[in-house]
Amino acid sequence: MDTHLLWPAPTAAGPLDASVRLPGSKSMTARALVLGAVSQGASTLRAPLRARDTELMAAGLRAMGCHVSTADDNLWLLRSRPLEGPARVDVGLAGTVMRFLPPVATMSTGAVSFDGLPAARRRPMAPLIGALRSLGARIDTDNGLPFTVHGRGRIAGGAVTMDASASSQLVSGLLLSAAGYERGVVVRHVGAPVPKPHLDLTVQMLRAAGAGVDDSRPDTWSVEPGRLKGRAWDIEPDLASAVPFLAAALVAGGTVNVQGWPAVSSQPTRRLLDVLRQMGGEAALTPRGLVVRGSGMIRGITADLSSLADVWAVLAAVLALADSPSHLRGPEPPDRLARLASALTELGADVTQEPDGLRIRPRPLRGGTLRTHGDRRLAHAGAVLGLAVPGLRLDDVACTAKTLPDFPRLWSTMVSGQ
Repeated sequence: MDTHLLWPAPTAAGPLDASVRLPGSKSMTARALVLGAVSQGASTLRAPLRARDTELMAAGLRAMGCHVSTADDNLWLLRSRPLEGPARVDVGLAGTVMRFLPPVATMSTGAVSFDGLPAARRRPMAPLIGALRSLGARIDTDNGLPFTVHGRGRIAGGAVTMDASASSQLVSGLLLSAAGYERGVVVRHVGAPVPKPHLDLTVQMLRAAGAGVDDSRPDTWSVEPGRLKGRAWDIEPDLASAVPFLAAALVAGGTVNVQGWPAVSSQPTRRLLDVLRQMGGEAALTPRGLVVRGSGMIRGITADLSSLADVWAVLAAVLALADSPSHLRGPEPPDRLARLASALTELGADVTQEPDGLRIRPRPLRGGTLRTHGDRRLAHAGAVLGLAVPGLRLDDVACTAKTLPDFPRLWSTMVSGQ
């Protein structure tokens, strides 16, 4: 490990008094880009997130012939065009790109090849590839990256059963393109439960674009065939990126405000605020934004985080500093929980991984190097712990650029009060 690349997490000298403005949601930006590409006419994205994943998404759509202008940071423009190949799509390590764009490519004319970083080749793709094949697509692959989609300008669609327990993106990818398939798509999930928040967001945005969607049956989603219309999308700030800033108020005490939060959000804002209140904070959605006030004293909780899949790491880190044990439950990937439990344990916490989540028994924590494994969630958790644990360093803070390119500066500014 190159010690010159370690990022020292700032320690809070006293209670915080900070107000931050965050860029748009990666999840909303990615979905709006795909919906704009498969809709008739023009679409705009106001306040989108410009980050590695969303730029890869835009580049992939351009490669297939869609006009995507990202020259203006605050307003992106899409004009749908007939999709065509040959084209090459670099997915990097972006799950949204590797799972949202292959269903789009089935409607192109020509071959569209997909590949990415070596780590991306290990990510689950087989359920999506199998589903697309059963719906009429021709795909050359051994069920993972690299692969080639041979588009024929149309795809039959229909009903498909798949195990999407590895990622809800496997379902979202199918749904986002489904209205363009001749018979639409009915997706039935079988397997372990999948987190619902991102699927709910997919359904909401599809309906906003004019799609007929039925999600009334458990683990089943139906999208009717039809033409979607381009529209203007106002991209909300990202809840997962906001959580470490809000949680900072609980750890250091004081107040943190995330500016510009909409009064009505498609994200599970109220559920998050409920959890932060249970942990001892005062949390509210106000005209100023999302505001959390803390005393520096944290209560242990028992909670189901099924609707808060992307913020497990930060909440677990805060609870490692609590005054009593905690039990967190929900359908989080076991490997991600294992990395989180290991990271906290290496810093002195007593954490047990269970089939349904984690048990956390607070103990005095010590400084050291937190290994992020390239996961922005662990990097956010380490930054939060560093507020109260001197000498804590991250081996890779750059991984936060996946969803929040300016995280180190924003974080340091919040802590210093400048």
